[in-house]
Amino acid sequence: MAIYETDDSLSALSGIRHGFFTRNGGVSEGIYGSLNIGAGSDDAPDAVAENKRRVAEAMGVSPENLLTLYQIHSDIVLTVDSPFVGERPQADGFVTATPGLALGILTADCAPVLFADADAKVIGACHSGWKGAITDIPLRTVEAMEKLGAKRENITAVIGPCISQPSYEVDAKFRENFVQKDAKNARFFIENTQKNGHFFFDLPGYVKHRLEICGIAKTNILAKDTCSNENAFFSYRRKTLRGEKDYGRQVSVIVLEPQKRPPE
Repeated sequence: MAIYETDDSLSALSGIRHGFFTRNGGVSEGIYGSLNIGAGSDDAPDAVAENKRRVAEAMGVSPENLLTLYQIHSDIVLTVDSPFVGERPQADGFVTATPGLALGILTADCAPVLFADADAKVIGACHSGWKGAITDIPLRTVEAMEKLGAKRENITAVIGPCISQPSYEVDAKFRENFVQKDAKNARFFIENTQKNGHFFFDLPGYVKHRLEICGIAKTNILAKDTCSNENAFFSYRRKTLRGEKDYGRQVSVIVLEPQKRPPE
């Protein structure tokens, strides 16, 4: 099985490296098997550290330059220019113009979104569950990139593996959060004809919609359902349905490649 997936639109950009990592290729065991990057899980810390090292190596950076956040389903976005010291900061998005810093987003059903403006040499990444999407974490990430010189018309954004609509059953109260915000949001819900008052929510479609609203025309969805594809991805929804005690997290990473020095 592949250790990570790539998107053609990001791969086509010069000086940008990225990977939507699967759960494969690591050392963790049991329910965390095998490439669990979740420091907040109850997995063995040494295994998580080794998994992180393998991801960093695959992205061509040192482990300390693979940055992850303490994600809290917020609209907080940080601008970073050096590795973190001490505890991971609480936020759900970050941006950088510093080559060699890899931005990593942890997920287990929520949508990871990777951003790049190859002309401005600015990248970003955010964690967009339904709470982040409805409070515009994608827009806040774009705004932070603009402060570093990016332009919306030049930004490519890709939504990575996340829970797909057929797997994402929600109740009427959940749906009402979106319809109250905008009646047109009803199109992101399909009624569950087998269960009265329940619906299926299109998370990646809604995140793409929010990206397009904020002026990002170059968007793509890497259509991989984390919940139904157990061999490739961790899933919080699957863990909940099974009553398992914990779950692993995969990581999606983007990095600006350091500029090569010209020969002397």
